[in-house]
Amino acid sequence: MRVLVQSLIVSLGLVSASAAVAAPKVTATIPAVHSIVSGVMDGVGTPKLLIPGGASPHTYSLKPSDAQALSEAELVVWVGPQIETFLVEDLDTLAPKAKHLAMTGVDGITLLEIREGGIWDAHAHDHGDGHDHDAHEHKEHDHDAHDHEEHDHDHAKHDDHDHEAHAKHEDDHGHDHDHAKHDDHDHESHAKHDDHHGHGDETDGHVWLDPANAVVLGKAVADALSAIDPDNAATYAANQQAQAARLAELDAATATRLEAVADVPFIVFHDAYQYFEARYGLSAVGSVTVSADVAPGAARIREIQERIKDRGAKCVFAEPQFEPRVLTAVLEGSEAKSGVLDPVGADIDPGAGFYPALITKLADDMIACLGEQS
Repeated sequence: MRVLVQSLIVSLGLVSASAAVAAPKVTATIPAVHSIVSGVMDGVGTPKLLIPGGASPHTYSLKPSDAQALSEAELVVWVGPQIETFLVEDLDTLAPKAKHLAMTGVDGITLLEIREGGIWDAHAHDHGDGHDHDAHEHKEHDHDAHDHEEHDHDHAKHDDHDHEAHAKHEDDHGHDHDHAKHDDHDHESHAKHDDHHGHGDETDGHVWLDPANAVVLGKAVADALSAIDPDNAATYAANQQAQAARLAELDAATATRLEAVADVPFIVFHDAYQYFEARYGLSAVGSVTVSADVAPGAARIREIQERIKDRGAKCVFAEPQFEPRVLTAVLEGSEAKSGVLDPVGADIDPGAGFYPALITKLADDMIACLGEQS
């Protein structure tokens, strides 16, 4: 009966014969990655989304259906060990038959170094096109140099810093910070600092927030799918090229829109937006917390209040996944406005249209808070 139904569907032209017979089984982790994969697979099949919008990729717990999807997958596409920490140790066991494609391991992906301590200078930028990367430290992935770096890293490990970093922070920025001001985040950062620096991997994992990286991932996905499913290679290639063209248009339009607010300083909740800032030359000057898992204490709040005043920050951005009460304290006595940014797009429907919607919403939210200055 099932064969008969499939034959009828194909004969009516509702799906392609290849899609009805055997589309590759693909699992993608976060919605942004799933969106890129969906666009490449359009007309052939639909990838499984592992982590729903709004769930943290750092602390996600697999359901039995997730484990089954991984076990059956022919291709698993993920960001990498810096983000989906729950997969690091068990991916080979969970998806033994699949090719594993980590975005941070793809040749041509621009990688940025982790920024330490939650206090930094704004990215230098060129107002001509909003795409000047010369002022940023970045690297292209070297597989030989990084094959040993598949280790467990979480946001907290990325964002923390130790006593030595505090001293460097004071030297670099010329502020006379009382050591007590760092007590609320210094102790937990010692252990986490040792973990993420001890392995030599200081890569910021939020690579999906640069549309140029999304284009590179799309090509890698098309190549991987073509190797698994050569009968549909032409479709994957055509889809990838069309997707790359759409993302180039999105990138150019976003750069134009954000140019007017590129010089306006702002504070983010945690350091998740460096790739977006670097791509469009934006002027973030700090983060409220150095660890998304640890609420900032009184000393940290005073430090950020000083940063807002010293740098003239016009907006402090919260995130929907975190308790917003701390922003009330941070903004006390300040003329800065509050806004919201969401790096994972919790309220956006998954699918091929997710990624353009995510980048557009980030730009919308930036402009809404930074674009009308008195």
